[in-house]
Amino acid sequence: MGGIGIWQLAIITVIVILLFGTKKLRGIGGDLGGAIKGFKKAIKEDNDKDSTQVDDKDSTQVDDNAKQPSNKKVEENIKEQSKEKDRA
Repeated sequence: MGGIGIWQLAIITVIVILLFGTKKLRGIGGDLGGAIKGFKKAIKEDNDKDSTQVDDKDSTQVDDNAKQPSNKKVEENIKEQSKEKDRA
C-alpha cells in the first residue's frame, strides 16, 4: 500500500505528458543532460588544474633543494674557513 506500482507510474507519466507536451519534456531532458555534461566537464577541469598545481609545487621543491648546498659541502666550507682563520 505504501509503494508506487507500475500502474500508478504509468498514470503519472500520462498526466505529465498531457500537461507539458512531448516537445517541452524533450527540451527539459536536453537541458538537464547539458547541465550534467557541463558539471562533469567542470569537475574534470578542476581536477586537471589541481594536479597541475601539485606538479608545479613538486618541481618548485626540487628546484629549492637544488639551490641549497648539501650538508657535506657546508661542512667542507666550514672546515676550510676555520683553517684559513687558523693560518691568519
